[in-house]
Amino acid sequence: MEEEMEIHISVRNLVEFILRSGNIDNRRAAAPENAMQEGGRIHRMIQRRMGADYHAEVSLNYRYETDDYAICVEGRADGIIVQQGGDLAQTPELTGGEIPAAYRDMVTVTVDEIKGTYRELHKIREAVPVHLAQAKCYAYFYGSQNNLRHIRVRITYCNIDTEELRYFHFEYDMEELEEWFGGLMIEYRKWADFQFQWQKRRTRSIKELSFPFAYREGQKELASYVYQTIYHKRKLFIEAPTGVGKTISALFPAVKAMGEGMGERIFYLTAKTITRTVADDTIELMRRKGLMLKSVILTAKDKICFMEERECNPEYCPYAKGHFDRINDAIYDLLTHRDNFNRETIEEYARRHKVCPFEMSLDMSLFSDVIIGDYNYLFDPHVYLKRFFSEGVREDYLFLIDEAHNLVDRGREMYSALLRKEDFLGLKRIVKEYDEKMYRQLEKCNRELLELKRECEDYAYLDETDAAPFVRALVRLSSVMETYLEEHEESPVRKDVLDFYFEVSHFLLINDKLDENYVIYTQLESDGGFVIKLFCVNPSGNLRECMMRGRSTVLFSATLLPIQYYKQLLGAQEGDYEVYAHSVFDPRKKGLFVAKDVTSKYTRRSDGEYYNIAAYIDRIVSGREGNYMVFFPSHAFLRKVYEVYCSYFMRDGGTECLVQEERMDEESREAFLLNFSEQRENGGTLLGFCVLGGIFSEGIDLKKDSLIGAVIVGTGLPQVCTEREILKKYFDAQGDNGFDFAYKYPGMNKVLQAAGRVIRTVEDVGIVALLDERFLTSSYLRMFPREWQEYEAVSLEQVEKRIERFWNEWL
Repeated sequence: MEEEMEIHISVRNLVEFILRSGNIDNRRAAAPENAMQEGGRIHRMIQRRMGADYHAEVSLNYRYETDDYAICVEGRADGIIVQQGGDLAQTPELTGGEIPAAYRDMVTVTVDEIKGTYRELHKIREAVPVHLAQAKCYAYFYGSQNNLRHIRVRITYCNIDTEELRYFHFEYDMEELEEWFGGLMIEYRKWADFQFQWQKRRTRSIKELSFPFAYREGQKELASYVYQTIYHKRKLFIEAPTGVGKTISALFPAVKAMGEGMGERIFYLTAKTITRTVADDTIELMRRKGLMLKSVILTAKDKICFMEERECNPEYCPYAKGHFDRINDAIYDLLTHRDNFNRETIEEYARRHKVCPFEMSLDMSLFSDVIIGDYNYLFDPHVYLKRFFSEGVREDYLFLIDEAHNLVDRGREMYSALLRKEDFLGLKRIVKEYDEKMYRQLEKCNRELLELKRECEDYAYLDETDAAPFVRALVRLSSVMETYLEEHEESPVRKDVLDFYFEVSHFLLINDKLDENYVIYTQLESDGGFVIKLFCVNPSGNLRECMMRGRSTVLFSATLLPIQYYKQLLGAQEGDYEVYAHSVFDPRKKGLFVAKDVTSKYTRRSDGEYYNIAAYIDRIVSGREGNYMVFFPSHAFLRKVYEVYCSYFMRDGGTECLVQEERMDEESREAFLLNFSEQRENGGTLLGFCVLGGIFSEGIDLKKDSLIGAVIVGTGLPQVCTEREILKKYFDAQGDNGFDFAYKYPGMNKVLQAAGRVIRTVEDVGIVALLDERFLTSSYLRMFPREWQEYEAVSLEQVEKRIERFWNEWL
């Protein structure tokens, strides 16, 4: 007998989707997510204050049956209060999720919905309709489950600064709630009917789908590892050398698992636009093989906005005005005509229906089987997709994390926060004539920072007690700023206040997350500025918490080495898996040469060393005309060697040099790369001078003769700075090798990424030259990937002949 199909939707998504109307306006800007926090510290504080008759975080669901399928509406009530005269509500029978039948007429039940806010509570005149609708859903679910005749709803607003509470009370007959909720479901049936038919077709197509290529060596095993990881609800860390086909090897088994009911949605997350495009192309390839799958690419608001300046104000933006009146028709039109909701398609339909393209892309994600986007849609504490992850319930989501080596630094960045003393002074001058109260609060924050500055010589560690006076002043400032933003929509300083309000809000949000994985420090900057930072030195806990929102996570990269280092910092748990995928490339087609007589060490930097490095470059590229990139530790080092090369080794008409500038816009980057991708009519050599870890050392795909060699100068060690030293001390204290964690491993990853630009296909032949004698030490040789086991140590005198011998074997 065929199992009944289910359509799942959260309470939040249901009520927001059906009840929305009006404009996109500055209400969102004036009250960002942490101003109306759902969950977190305020919830826990209120719940702890309540008595034994208060049951916190109660998971609830309702199954709405249709003739063909069931709609499962799910969520979690902040609190259920079960009260009766005496202590009846505290008997053992009432501590669970259901009320025994004998007691149902003897108790009063209240569903509590908690919202934290920085607003002054006396200015909240009524419950926000969406908040009330969520609570009514929970009330209906709980009342139906327990056959109640009446039920109460309480909306609790808590001022985050003062912890003052304000309640709004409602009482409903169950018949009234049943009629109201039934109306919601009738509105939603049109969408659910479509999803039911689509899921049947999608599942049938998945079962019939075959791998779209002949399996490369090791690729079938890799796909099997991904499938098994999803089956066992684990995480998998994959070191996947270039050419393995990691995108299809991750997506194909994930899609297959979805067809077997082991995944509701796939989230393909990456740090770069190019890899999002590769994922989109891979899904399109499977569609051509018969797969029926709806996918969306989420594009940043700044990039996809139609307006010259992004301002979500209906008075300025015609796409914001009346957006919600038109958006459901726009969604249904796109949903029923296309399967690939990429940027171009979203823009086409958004213009047709005159709606905001960014908001439309987010709405299309609700009807997408695969969601492709940046890491921040899962991991960022502000930007994460609350329509999927706000309920705090683990769902059957599959997370595929591409270029996962980038997630360590991105994780630190997303979960850290910084404020500058000078910004408080700057805003204080701006608002002086407009709001005396905000002016005073800015001055109080400035005074607290001045006290911290007096104790700071270069940089200083703080504990939470040291920072507490400043944080308290910051909370008061936040409350005043929020009130000002609500009451002064036309203020000429509104944008300045709003921008700084977001920074303050982020700092307070991160402050609530402080634990042993954080370091608080202050620093005097070289320009005389003073900063305070909440530095997330170890992002593993925060990243792991985010990944727990789904069933399984697969993290993969061509440079996930050493894999234990990445597992430790990316939230691995006991029982999670790791695999080193087999390279399909012939290792003989890559000549790997390691210089044994030059280095980029600071103690050795001199005119003589720059000359020797330039001489190495000259002798390496003389072996064969073609396109090469040389990667340097910094722009300053690049300029030194470039000047020497031009003075002593530049050949008239034979070699063309391009230099990566410190600031290059998108057009300049594309022009730089176009020189490598175009066929050179007159032969000769093109030499790109680039920076290691920069825009051209990762994420570019120059195949065949577009790039035949990479010369890497130095070991990629990050420059010594305050934060690198903090990382070193922190991991030393944890019993790890702090230098390796702060410097060596991140540096080696940059080297591996740059070297990976050369061999991109099985036909490619090229060379990689590592110009630093430190690569020949045992600690670096241990970090070489398996496909680097064959290398040649060379001197300046030997390198030209060794390079010539390599090319003679292949030309």
